[in-house]
This record gives sequence, structure tokens and C-alpha cells, in this order.
Amino acid sequence: MTTDPHQPDIEPADSLPEVAGQLWILLVWHPALGLPVDPVAVLGLNEENGPGARIVRWVPLVYDPADPWRERLGESTTTEDVERWIAQSGGACAIEPAAVPEGATDLAHAADLVLNELLAEVLPALPQRGDA
Repeated sequence: MTTDPHQPDIEPADSLPEVAGQLWILLVWHPALGLPVDPVAVLGLNEENGPGARIVRWVPLVYDPADPWRERLGESTTTEDVERWIAQSGGACAIEPAAVPEGATDLAHAADLVLNELLAEVLPALPQRGDA
């Protein structure tokens, strides 16, 4: 911090604000693997911004496989919904927590970063869905 009145204080680049909220990866059944491990979306919840405040980032080109999650999400989503889905995991759908990536400036940016990682690293490693 400077005492020179003509030079403004500048925050260091590594002091980004802490991102409020939680991230979740929404998974559906992968026919070739026989498990709900196919990511279709990233869900961000921040109930500090009001009940049901959420961000959803969908994986491109998975509209039909993601239908179960579209139906579950509806108009709003709460922490209680997520807790219920966790308890119900193991069938055709599953939900897994995701860490807020380093460098994220807000929850929307964090969800984008997680989606980018899924697109770049996870999805290419999965076998083709195939028909089941």
C-alpha cells in the first residue's frame, strides 16, 4: 500500500474475490459404461442471491440425454433439491460436487471453467455413447 496521494492503491492480481456458491456436475447414464458418468451440465447455486438463484451450463449436443436433468431442474433449484438428488443418485442420473476453479471471478465464470474442463478432458476420454 502506497502513501503517495497521487498513486492509487492497486490490488494484486492474485487477490481475486472468493466465489460464493457451490458447483455441481450433472451426470446421466452412459450406455457403453453402464453407469451414470456422462456429464451433461454444470450447476452453480448461490442462495445468497435469493432462493433458487442458479446458473446452468449445458454440454453442447446432448439435448436428449440431458432431458432427465432438464425435468428435474424446472424453474428453480435449491440446496434441498441437490441434497435429495444426492440421496437418489445411482440410477439413471447422478450429481457430483465440483471445486470452484482457481482464478474464477464469480459463479458464472466458475461454471464456465468447469464446463471447459469437461469438454477438453473428460468427454474426450469417454467411449462413444452407443445405443442401449
